[in-house]
Amino acid sequence: MTASLPGKIALVTGASRGIGSAIALRLAAEGALVAVHFNRDRAAANATVGAISAAGGSAFAIAADFSEPKAAEQLFAAFDASLRQRGDKPQLDILVNNAGIGSRNTIENVTPEDFDRVIAIDLRAPFFVMQQALHRLVDYGRIINVSSTAARIGYAETPVYAAAKAALEALTLSTAKRLGARGITVNAVAPGAVRTDLNPLARDPSSAQQIASETLLGRVGEPEDIADVVAFLAGEDARWITGQVIEASGGLRI
Repeated sequence: MTASLPGKIALVTGASRGIGSAIALRLAAEGALVAVHFNRDRAAANATVGAISAAGGSAFAIAADFSEPKAAEQLFAAFDASLRQRGDKPQLDILVNNAGIGSRNTIENVTPEDFDRVIAIDLRAPFFVMQQALHRLVDYGRIINVSSTAARIGYAETPVYAAAKAALEALTLSTAKRLGARGITVNAVAPGAVRTDLNPLARDPSSAQQIASETLLGRVGEPEDIADVVAFLAGEDARWITGQVIEASGGLRI
C-alpha cells in the first residue's frame, strides 16, 4: 500500500505514550516526518522515536511543559530548531493536539489548583499551540484536536476534564471557520474508553468488562483505534471534512 503522507511534517503533542504515541507511529508509517512532543518522560519519547525509526520512518523528540504559560512558544522554538538542524525548512503540514491530563474529582472536591492545571493543559495549551502554528502551517494543512466522549456523556467524576474537552470542540469549530479560506481543515476526534495510562478504568479488567458491556462493539478501545481515525483526517481522503467532531468510541453509551 502506498504511503498517504510522504513529505509531510507532523507535530503530535503528548506523543511519548498512549494514544499520542500510536498517532505518531501511524503518521510516520504513512511517510510523515513526526515531531514527538513530551513533557517530562524523555525516555518514553525516545522510545517512540526509536520505534518509528525501526519501522523505517523518521521522527524527532521535542520537550515543552504545557502547564507553563509560554509552553507553545517553547514548543515551536524547539520544533523550528530541530528542523533546521536536520536541514529541513521549518513548516508544518499536520498538527495533532493530543496532550492532556485527567482529573477524577466530583465538583465539590475540585480545588482551584486542580481546575487551573486541567484547563491549562487540556484547553489553554492547544489554543496557543494552534495560534503559534498558524504562520507555520501550510495552506491545505490539517489540525486535529483530540477531545473525549466525556464532553458528550458528562461523567460526574470528571467535570473539569469534560468542560475543557467541550471547550476544545467549540474551539475546533471556530478555528475551522477562520482557516477554511486557506483550505486548512480543523477537526476533532473524541475517543471513548481507551486502554491507556490516562484511563485506569479501561485498563482494569473488571471495570473494562463493564465498559465493554456499555459499548456497541463490545470492547474497550486501543490507542491504534484512535490513531487510524487521526491518520484518515490527516490525509487527502478527508479533504472535504472540516469543523467536525468524530467520535471513535465503538458506540459507547448509545
